[in-house]
Amino acid sequence: MDLLQISQNIRNIRQSQKMTVEQLAAKSGFSKGFISQVENFRVTPSLKALDKIASALGLDLSDLFQESGPSPEYSFGRLEEGEEVSRDDNLRFGIRYFALAYRQIGREINPFIVEYTPAGEERDFMMHDTEEFFLLLDGEIEFSLFDGNNTRIMRGGDTLYMKANIPHQVRLHGSCSFAKALIVYAQPRQE
Repeated sequence: MDLLQISQNIRNIRQSQKMTVEQLAAKSGFSKGFISQVENFRVTPSLKALDKIASALGLDLSDLFQESGPSPEYSFGRLEEGEEVSRDDNLRFGIRYFALAYRQIGREINPFIVEYTPAGEERDFMMHDTEEFFLLLDGEIEFSLFDGNNTRIMRGGDTLYMKANIPHQVRLHGSCSFAKALIVYAQPRQE
């Protein structure tokens, strides 16, 4: 395998994990510029640098050397090993996302653990271009659909399945100071 293929594997894997160049740089300890140069085959990284990049991607160094990039049939993990990701300025709203299947290349679903805590700002209604499954694991939340006139109080064990493009909003209910959910998003459909 040549270095050009390795650089393309790094980019493809990073993109398949929905990771930005900035996120990979922060996780690997390198600068954004260095990661960009590696992906664009502008520098020849050492094996030590490649090992750090592979580790930041949740892979073994040998995975970067596979001809078509890694695409395992399965991957095991644990809830506490979820990879924290940033989505839509989430921390400002007291929300933390932990990707559970980030090591699985070419996945068609994206499971997350999401934690809710009190925040100074309330997030506006949002929607996704994918279907979504929501399971509240702990706490109490108010889940509003469409415009706020359709709100349901959810408690641990309650579920919701939504089609794509449904405006929704989640907020802690009453005096609840922490809630935790499992959310599974489908990949957007290719038209």
